[in-house]
Amino acid sequence: MGLLFKDPLLDQFSAMPLGLIPYGGPDFGEVQAVATEVGDGDASAFYAAWIAPGDRLVGEAAMAERQRRLATARGLFLKASACYASAYHPLYRVPVDPRLPAAFHKQIAAFDAGLAIGEHPPEHVQIPFENATLPGYLVRAAGHERETRPLLILTNGYDATVTEMYFASAVAAAQRGYHCLLFDGPGQGAPLIEQGLHLRPDWEVVVRAVVDVALGLPNIDPKRIALSSWSLGGYLACRAASGEPRLAACIADPGLWGIAAGFGDFLTQLGAPPNAADDIGNLDQAVVDRLAQTAEQNPRRHWTIMQRGFWVHGVDSVRGFLQAIVPFTLDGRVDAIACPTLLTRAENDPLGGTAQRIFDALRCPKTLLEFTAAEGAGDHCELFNRTLLNARVFDWLDSVFVPD
Repeated sequence: MGLLFKDPLLDQFSAMPLGLIPYGGPDFGEVQAVATEVGDGDASAFYAAWIAPGDRLVGEAAMAERQRRLATARGLFLKASACYASAYHPLYRVPVDPRLPAAFHKQIAAFDAGLAIGEHPPEHVQIPFENATLPGYLVRAAGHERETRPLLILTNGYDATVTEMYFASAVAAAQRGYHCLLFDGPGQGAPLIEQGLHLRPDWEVVVRAVVDVALGLPNIDPKRIALSSWSLGGYLACRAASGEPRLAACIADPGLWGIAAGFGDFLTQLGAPPNAADDIGNLDQAVVDRLAQTAEQNPRRHWTIMQRGFWVHGVDSVRGFLQAIVPFTLDGRVDAIACPTLLTRAENDPLGGTAQRIFDALRCPKTLLEFTAAEGAGDHCELFNRTLLNARVFDWLDSVFVPD
């Protein structure tokens, strides 16, 4: 039994909408109502229970817009987008369940409808990338929309999209006076769902394309461009900062050395040698088989590896997954990070376990922020206290970007 949902995996997925409450996501009672509706149900029940309030909110938003209650309409459309975004996470797998892109398209339609309402709506930004296009949104600093301001680029991790990132970080960034460019890259959001682009480790190549576009946008201070991230983005942002010198600051929430590092203790329990994570792509087949068997029996590991992992990395076997995650490492890269860098570590978040390792290896100006359970911020990405995370992060960024 979890916090709200009876199924522990479904309860894990509820952390995201709960974390969006302070910035306009579904309220606690709405998440609780979904949990009650799901009851003993499975992923299909979870999907249906989130789609229903999304549809209801879109209907209410459309009515409010027709009646020129624009602030209400905007809030309802945006809240609906978060409901749709929550619905499909348990459905991650290959082949793709048709309900997933259906919900995603509803999500983006509601998101765009909400953002379009207002005096200074965010701008759609198309980011050319190799033979594809990455979708982005430029959210201008509140009250300073036409002024030249520092820019915060936001990058996602394994399974969030621009919608969740907007609530979790962009709203706070705009309130603190930052222009904010959020985007989904390969393996994330629309590039994965609509274009079939898989996740890649060389995020400096991805962010280079984003910075190229950002420098062509009006009212962007080219000397004050920061990159911020969450979840797996903690690795991606550090990797990007190691190869994109135009970044003036980097924020990794949490500090994450790579993907394979998190498998070390677990692999040892399965009979692998203590240093197995250092050569995870070449494990003995017996260990790989035990990992597969364990994942089949554990819903959370099954979702992480065989559903999300297979789809996002474009593989079809456990060994293929292990080989795919090998390049996602900061080995040989940390010394190249030159800009001021902020790392976070939450008390109960295993992904933050390598934050100290990164901090010790950095040769640039650096800060490590600790978040605790006593503050209500001890979980992954401080989801249950994003207001505290954002306050401390932007206080730090303000100190880095002191006006000339």
